[in-house]
Amino acid sequence: MDLFKTYKLWPIEPVKGLGCNVWDKDGTEYLDLYGGHAVISVGHCHPAYLNALQHQAAALGFYSNAVQNSLQTTLAKKLGETCGYPDYNLFLCNSGAEANENALKLASFATGRSKVLSCAKAFHGRTSGAVAVTDNPKIQSPFNKTEKVEMIPLNNCEALEAKLATKEFAAVIIEGIQGVAGIWEPTAEFLKTAREACDKYGTLLVMDEVQSGYGRTGMFYAHQKHGVEADIVSMAKGMGNGFPIGAIIINPAINAEYGMLGTTFGGNHLACAAAIAVLDIINAEHLIENAAAQGEFLMQQLAGNPAIKELRGRGLMIGIELKEGYETLRDDLLFKKHIFTGGAGNNVIRLLPPLCISRVEASQFIESFNELTR
Repeated sequence: MDLFKTYKLWPIEPVKGLGCNVWDKDGTEYLDLYGGHAVISVGHCHPAYLNALQHQAAALGFYSNAVQNSLQTTLAKKLGETCGYPDYNLFLCNSGAEANENALKLASFATGRSKVLSCAKAFHGRTSGAVAVTDNPKIQSPFNKTEKVEMIPLNNCEALEAKLATKEFAAVIIEGIQGVAGIWEPTAEFLKTAREACDKYGTLLVMDEVQSGYGRTGMFYAHQKHGVEADIVSMAKGMGNGFPIGAIIINPAINAEYGMLGTTFGGNHLACAAAIAVLDIINAEHLIENAAAQGEFLMQQLAGNPAIKELRGRGLMIGIELKEGYETLRDDLLFKKHIFTGGAGNNVIRLLPPLCISRVEASQFIESFNELTR
């Protein structure tokens, strides 16, 4: 049996990691400025994280959600204290796509409506409902296409208001920052219009913080920069630092009924132990503040490079749109300088490093980037 051809693979196999670095099977060290699609939040193989997983695995790895699990309530309390939504309710699942699926399903239950409004260039996941609100025909099979989803351009306030005024939409779903599209940020005006229109017309505001959340932008959730509060927030990626876990937090005004949502593996003991450790490390090591500081440094140092067409992003979610030569530069960074980066949108290098990146490591990237582009 062979693997299904899902991804174009780099000819590199990381086998060990520590902090912001990984090593391949030949012992070559790489600086990781991609964090496995923004998953590695507190760094590879953080000792406190490893200790939490090992301790829990030795005690109990899994039992069903038909019994009490105090790790879930501990996680809910810590998350509420850290994220700025202390009164919201938590539903745990396994991935970002699943989080968005449940967010949209819950919005439909709560409003009795069946339509969802999404944004052009959006990416919300690869499961059925998440694909339906994703603006990418390459991953939408005939099964996923539906008239229940409509798209508007990001930051078009008039289009947003006009759609919601029909009172047909259960939810509008917006990424905190569009990552896959190339690091495009919703404006304060757009998010405030969304909040006001949702309140006016009975629609729920769902913020997708799967990639942009968990401190990555220098705030816990990217949308909090603009003082807007969502009805439902989805998250995953950095939540478990590599252990699969996702979640939505839900406005307590949204009524819950038994059986409305459910999951087999969501909120299992190992996942909760991982997520609790991540929050403890983020708080103890001030990683949100570090993301803001190192992100600002990276943006300042990159500004003025003649190879760059535009810099976008906040904190440690940065898009470097190049004038030309994206593929060559990304290859050179990896194979000549041993630095992992990501790609996004059109001709954009995407930086999503662990939140523990140091000034020395950020400077290493700047030096390598400048050497290859000047």
